[in-house]
Amino acid sequence: MSRLMVSISGIRGVVGQTLNPELVARYASAFGEYCGGGAVVVGRDTRPSGPMMRHAVIAGLNAAGCQVLDVGVVPTPTVAVLVEELGAAGGICITASHNPVQWNALKFFHHDGLFLDAEQSRRHLDIAERGPALVAWDGLGGLEELPGAGEAHVRRILALGLVDVPALRKRGFRVAVDCVNGAGRLLAPHLLQELGCEVVKLGVEDTGIFSRGAEPTPENLGALCETLRGGDFHVGFALDPDADRLALVDEKGQPLGEELTLALVARFVLGKEKSPLVANVSSSQLLDDVAREAGVDLHRTRVGEINVSVRMRQLGSAIGGEGNGGVILRDLHLGRDALVGMALLLQYLLESGRSLSQLRAELPTYAMVKDKVELGSMDPALALQMAREAMPEARLDETDGLKFLLEAGGAPAWVQLRASNTEPILRIFGEAVDDKVARELVGRIHGALG
Repeated sequence: MSRLMVSISGIRGVVGQTLNPELVARYASAFGEYCGGGAVVVGRDTRPSGPMMRHAVIAGLNAAGCQVLDVGVVPTPTVAVLVEELGAAGGICITASHNPVQWNALKFFHHDGLFLDAEQSRRHLDIAERGPALVAWDGLGGLEELPGAGEAHVRRILALGLVDVPALRKRGFRVAVDCVNGAGRLLAPHLLQELGCEVVKLGVEDTGIFSRGAEPTPENLGALCETLRGGDFHVGFALDPDADRLALVDEKGQPLGEELTLALVARFVLGKEKSPLVANVSSSQLLDDVAREAGVDLHRTRVGEINVSVRMRQLGSAIGGEGNGGVILRDLHLGRDALVGMALLLQYLLESGRSLSQLRAELPTYAMVKDKVELGSMDPALALQMAREAMPEARLDETDGLKFLLEAGGAPAWVQLRASNTEPILRIFGEAVDDKVARELVGRIHGALG
């Protein structure tokens, strides 16, 4: 039996086990009370459990007196944009993002279009725990369906000062996009076409069953890589099921890995505007190199999009994100967005006059190993202590879990252990110049955990 994950990343679980309509309605009603009974934007991804979850969410919000603005199947960042566009009191996106298809989740947005921060989330969860106050029959909320509302997201991207739409249309890049049969299956190809691209589409069927592994990691991108190797393309884009993460495949059909997405886009944006770069503590040290090259500071936060968003807002950062392919552009909205990542990458290709493989070659190369351990009955605090004792020579960064900073062959290296916000696991990330060193570091943590 899986466990219900309640964290700053929302409420998520396995449908039919830890996640059921009663629980979904309760958290939705609690959020409705948190929003003061105002209008709430509701969107979802394509999972087969989505319609059931949608009905429960609508019922819960209506019972709290909220008017539901149903925007249908759209990416998570589209819900964020629409909360702002429609002046809503909040938003709920029904999606478990990168989790397998049997999972689903609720992600909650404040009226500013950002996810709930730690304090806001605590207030929401306190209401859910004590039981939300439901309205009488004559105070129930209603439902307004807004098909096509996601077009506002595309219009915002096309209006960005960093994106030269006429020049891109004149250039006419040839791209392939893999939407994994997820929430980006309509808007992502549409945006690319609006940018003048010739688009070959993968994973755009209306089945709700993911066409590959949910995460856009290199091992899941075989079909996209083969597509690029078999034709004259400039770039391949791969999304996760809710289209807030973007991975890249170069013109030779070589997957670059998620960590390169933010590094390349940040390099482009920082070339236009000097501002602090913000990323979570689990993202590649490649970002240190990008920030150093641009002459700006890099600020690290805890893992969790809202932590990056809040820090960016505090610092006035133009660009930030997470190394899982999450690009956050201040001038669009302070949330991860695969669609804006695609537009900025195309603009970078246009202005540089170089291929994606050439742009990648201009950056240092690091090997990152991402692993995990099932939490089971393990105490996360005890696991961290065992890891600490196994690596006494390392400097410690305790921003999130434990990150051990070391030197390997005269070059910086690190390994991190932390509890996941989205799954009942411990994540172990290691990075070094040499792949063997990165794997050895991850292996040491495994060994310490027994």
